Amino acid sequence: MSERTPLLHYRLSTSVNEQSGEHHRPKKLSTFFGVVVPTLLSMFSVVVFLRIGFVVGQCGLYQAIAMFLVAYFIISMTVLSVCAISTNGALDAGGAYYMISRALGPEFGGSLGVMFFLANVCSSALYILGLVEAIVATFGPAGSLQVLPAGYWWSLLYATGILLLCLLVCLVGAEIYAKASFIIFLVVMLVLATIFISFFAVRPRTILLPAAPPIHNSTGPQPPTMANFTGFKLNTLLGNLDADYAVDYTTGTMMSFATVFAVMFNGCTGIMAGSNMSGDLKNPSYSIPRGTITAVIFTFIIYNLLSLMVACSCDRILLQRDYSFLRDINVWNPLVTVGVYSSTMSAAMSNLIGASRILYALARDDLFGTVLSPAKKTSCNGNPWVSVLLSWFLVQLVLFTGKLNTIASIVTIFFLLVYAAVDLACLALEWASAPNFRPTFRYFTWHTCVLGIVGCAVMMFLINSIYASASIAFMLLLLLLIHYLSPTSSWGYISQALIFHQVRKYLLMLDVRKDHVKFWRPQVLLMVSNPRSSVGLITFINDIKKSGLYVLGHVLLGDLDTLPSDPLQCRYDSWLSLVDHLNIKAFVNLTLADSVRHGVQHLLFISGLGGMRPNTLVLGFYDDCTPKDKLTDHNLADATVPTQDPEDERPPYHFPALRASIDGKEEGNGENGKVMGPQEYVAVIADAMKMLKNVALARYFHQFDRASTISSSPGKSALYVDVWPVNLLRPDSSSYVDTCSLFLLQLACVLNMVRAWRHARLRLFLCVEEGRSLRGSEAKLGQLLKELRIKANVYTVPWDQQMGLFEEEEEDDDYVNSFPSNATRLSDEYLSAVNRLILEQARPPPAVRFLYLPRPPADTRRYTAYLRQLDLLTKDLGPTLLIHGVTPVLTTDL
Repeated sequence: MSERTPLLHYRLSTSVNEQSGEHHRPKKLSTFFGVVVPTLLSMFSVVVFLRIGFVVGQCGLYQAIAMFLVAYFIISMTVLSVCAISTNGALDAGGAYYMISRALGPEFGGSLGVMFFLANVCSSALYILGLVEAIVATFGPAGSLQVLPAGYWWSLLYATGILLLCLLVCLVGAEIYAKASFIIFLVVMLVLATIFISFFAVRPRTILLPAAPPIHNSTGPQPPTMANFTGFKLNTLLGNLDADYAVDYTTGTMMSFATVFAVMFNGCTGIMAGSNMSGDLKNPSYSIPRGTITAVIFTFIIYNLLSLMVACSCDRILLQRDYSFLRDINVWNPLVTVGVYSSTMSAAMSNLIGASRILYALARDDLFGTVLSPAKKTSCNGNPWVSVLLSWFLVQLVLFTGKLNTIASIVTIFFLLVYAAVDLACLALEWASAPNFRPTFRYFTWHTCVLGIVGCAVMMFLINSIYASASIAFMLLLLLLIHYLSPTSSWGYISQALIFHQVRKYLLMLDVRKDHVKFWRPQVLLMVSNPRSSVGLITFINDIKKSGLYVLGHVLLGDLDTLPSDPLQCRYDSWLSLVDHLNIKAFVNLTLADSVRHGVQHLLFISGLGGMRPNTLVLGFYDDCTPKDKLTDHNLADATVPTQDPEDERPPYHFPALRASIDGKEEGNGENGKVMGPQEYVAVIADAMKMLKNVALARYFHQFDRASTISSSPGKSALYVDVWPVNLLRPDSSSYVDTCSLFLLQLACVLNMVRAWRHARLRLFLCVEEGRSLRGSEAKLGQLLKELRIKANVYTVPWDQQMGLFEEEEEDDDYVNSFPSNATRLSDEYLSAVNRLILEQARPPPAVRFLYLPRPPADTRRYTAYLRQLDLLTKDLGPTLLIHGVTPVLTTDL
């Protein structure tokens, strides 16, 4: 990674911090002082001094080493993920929370940030309770000095005093904490050295065990009061190889593999101590990987060596009944006590300061609104003192539990959950294959991430399935809370990258050569001139798409050669905001062209990808109806109208005000203020049919209001959809089973399958002349509907009177008819009579009508007459779709 990137990030962060009063906050900590020392001290603390004998005594050497291998395998997978994420960009305060939130988004980041904060709080309390246990063992009634009283409230008092000391150090700041940690580090290393020397230098001896809880059954065997330090002996090693689970003398509960692992694993949870200090490091991307890996390797070696020496030199009773035995066998007893006190104090401070930094990062990101706003406050040197105080208060509450082993399971599960989330974040980044995910640390793969996630999940439920389930439920609750309440972040959403990756993969698998009529669905391109007048049509087409592709198309007239920049880019936000507001599942495709016809051709050619391309074009009807602005009714603000709230970040809507605009047309200087005339409009229809696209013309949908239309229920007024599957402009050649008629039936059936339209009744009108069997025609059509599994009521309509007005006059022009067309002239009387017939049959009136749309005439000079015929045919019919289908869409095959 370029060295300029962290510098640029630092400068940007400095400018932001200056605005929030953090201009005096330097980043001073190096790899050793900021990462290695805190991580080593956090991982040693309780386990190395107070629980190493407990683990070997209960589990035996074999299982103890196996536990360490499993635990370090899990944390090693997580360390690899931490190293990868931390070297992929500049880190800020918050450690693991910052990594997760910037990788997985605010929902996961915020919920797991809270869990990680609570894990650090509980871990701090755990270390303090371990320190109190060591103090009572030395200075309590059963200790060697016997100067301090013992009991629950006394232990709580000691823990509170220790916590206050930690608070004072953390309130001063990270720099003082780092200096204190280094001094403690030197002490701990000295103590560890004396411990290893003691195994060789100290002679075998008998050790007095602490007093055990009384046994109520006096006839049973009494627990031993003495145990032996044998020195290195083979018999001692053989006696400590296998597991021998017994009752924990501090809690009185029976131990098992899971409970011992929970206590032991807590010594491995310090791997995030260095990451938590990311906001105070000179170079987090450099320090965190190197410092964390160094600490993990070192502690793993020490734990295993110590386990081996303990198993070779201490008998089982000593290990199970005296957790402070390392003090009794040391060359100088007080030295181990000093090591326990100092390292445990350091670990408690590390978790307390880590918790405060996580809380500060959560507050600064405003994921929980004003609830955490006080935690943003910092001192003159940048120390988040309010976050420190809040963390201290919560640690104090946890101290009331009183027993170290009681909260070990909770702490372990919280940390495992966070580790799994870090692995998940790295896995998501790796699977998304985003070009900007190129960490300088490359010793990881998606396999290591998966292994880390699986290992963490398995161990969570092995330790305590109830706690694990409750933790996950709590995390999901926080995730939903943040999802619905927090503002949109600018961090980027990994879900979008993953969706893109998967969609691209599956689009490549979607082979158009394998299309089959059984799986046909409408994929619609709806041309919209101005959404202000098209809300009704947009929402209706959303119902009729049947899980297919839905594209809102728009043509902007212009020439890019004469423009300084692309005028479409600034308009996408308005269209996408419209899609969100209307709650429709649609894409937006805008194009720039010299004419509407060319623009529609562009969109029909290029819209969609692979097997997802529009197969149906929907246009608004070409008429002189006055458009109505429906966006005002939907409470959408115009860009020229300022919002009342200055912090309202709703995107503006740059849709022009309505003048002479109608569905399918735009304002302009053409005929009647329209951007295209009737000739071009019909040419667009003909172009679509040449491209083998189905075409639908929508008229009077400015009268359609979806909410009021579908609000009727079966118990109230019924909802009807009328279908006229006959070419009313060519009644002499009408057929109910041609491709276009069946396409009408399919679209009506699709609409009826939508949940909101499920109670609608389909009415199918069968036009029959005198002399033909009405019952026979009705039975034939009914059988067809039965085979097609379409439920509809069939109504026979005699239309001899209308047929009497039908006049057919062929064109005199000798032109080549390249495709079937409507090449006849129809009298206005006939068209008006058919229009009246349709209106008379609508009792009660339907919500929408589906009519047969004939092909445009082959002679382009007849386009205007063709459009006038459609106008007379559909006059005053209410919401109507004129539909022409060119592809088979129905089948009776299984």
